[in-house]
Amino acid sequence: MPEHTQSEQSQTDAKLVAVKKRAGRSAVIGAIFLMATSAIGPGFITQTATFTATMGAAFAFAILISVLVDIAVQLNIWRMITSSGKRAGELANAAIPFSGHVIAILVVIGGLAFNIGNIAGGGLGLNALLGIDAKWGGLLTGALAIIIFLIKKAGKVMDIVLVVLGVGMIVMTVIVAIMSQPPIGDALRQTFVPDTLNFATITTIVGGTVGGYITYSGAHRYLDSGHTGPEHAGPVMRAAANGILVTGIMRYVLFLAILGVVASGVALDLTTQAANPAGQAFGIVLGEAGLRIFGAIFWAAAISSVIGAAYTSATFLSTFHKRFLGGWSLQWATIGFIIVSLIIYLLIGTAPAAILVFVGGFNGLILPIGLTVFMYIGWFRRDLLGTRKYPLWLLIAGTLVTLLTWYMGIVSVGPIFAFLGTGA
Repeated sequence: MPEHTQSEQSQTDAKLVAVKKRAGRSAVIGAIFLMATSAIGPGFITQTATFTATMGAAFAFAILISVLVDIAVQLNIWRMITSSGKRAGELANAAIPFSGHVIAILVVIGGLAFNIGNIAGGGLGLNALLGIDAKWGGLLTGALAIIIFLIKKAGKVMDIVLVVLGVGMIVMTVIVAIMSQPPIGDALRQTFVPDTLNFATITTIVGGTVGGYITYSGAHRYLDSGHTGPEHAGPVMRAAANGILVTGIMRYVLFLAILGVVASGVALDLTTQAANPAGQAFGIVLGEAGLRIFGAIFWAAAISSVIGAAYTSATFLSTFHKRFLGGWSLQWATIGFIIVSLIIYLLIGTAPAAILVFVGGFNGLILPIGLTVFMYIGWFRRDLLGTRKYPLWLLIAGTLVTLLTWYMGIVSVGPIFAFLGTGA
C-alpha cells in the first residue's frame, strides 16, 4: 500500500474513532439526564407541593430516603445491565426463563398508562405558560416528542433535548427557591431528624420516582454508548451516581421553593379537584411571572417524561424480537408508543380514576418483581455479568430495598381491589 494511502487510511480510522467517542459520550450524558428527567415528572412535582404543604420541612426526610433508595436500585440495575451488555428483559430471561417477558409486559402497559398522564401534564404546562387550551397543549407536546424520534439521529437529539430540559428545570426552580426564602436551617435539620414521620408519603414518592420504566431508562440508554462489560463498571457507577445527584438536586430545590411559601404562613389549596398547589406556590412568589415559570417547568418535566417513558418502553420490545435492539425499528416503535398514548389522551381528555388506580398498582409491582430477579442474578448468576466479582454492600443494599418495595407493592395493589369492589 502506498505511503499516502496508508496515511489517508489512518486519518479516516482516527476520525471514525473520534466520532464513536463523541457518540458514546453523548449516550452517557443522555443516560444520566434520561434517568433524572424521567424521575421528575408532572406527578412528582404535584406530589412534592402537596406533601410539603401538609408536612412542611419534615418532608425533607422523605426526599432523603427516596434518594437512598435510588442509589440502591439504580447502581445495581445500571451495573448489571451494562456488565451483561443485555437489556433488562433479555438478562432476566437468561436468568429465569420468561421472567423478562413478564417484566417487559408490565413496563410497556404501565409506561403507556403513565404516558397518558405525562401528555396531559404537558397540556397543563403549556396552558399555564402560554394560555392555550390544555388539550391543544397535550397534542403539541405529543407532536414535538414524535418529531424528535422522526429525526435520523434521534438518539443524539434526544440526549441534547433532555440535557437542555433538565438544566432548564433546575435553573428555573433555583430562582424560585431563592425568591421564596425558605427556612434552610430547619430544612437541613429535618432532612436527618424529622419532627414527624409519614411512611405512606415515603412509599408514594419512592414509587413515583424510581418505579416502572424509570428503573431501567438510564441503563438502557447507557448500553447505546458501547461501553459495556464488567471492565467498565467504574465509569458506569459514576454515571449512575451523577444521574442520582441531578435527580436529588431537582427534588430538594423544588421542595425548598414550595417550603418557602408554606413557611410564610400561606395555605395552599389542596381540597378542590382543580387545585394546583405547585402552580399556586410559584404564583405567590413571583406573581404572573411565577405562573409562567411553573408552566415552563411543568411542561419540561412532562415532555421529558413522555420521551423517557416511550423510549424505555420501546426498548423492552427487544425482549420479544431482536429487531427492536436499535435503529429505525426502535425509533418507529417509540413513535408508535407516543401516538397510541396521544390518541387515548385526546379521546378521554385526561387519565380517569380507573386508569390512575390501575397503573398505581402496576407501578408498585414492576419495581419489586424486577428487583427480585436482578438480586437473584447478583447473588447466584454472576456468570451472566461476565465476572464473579460484585460489591457485597451493593447486593445487601439492593436486597433490603427489594424487601421494602415488596411491601410498597402490596400496599399499592390493595386500592385496585377496593376500587373494583365498588363497581366503579
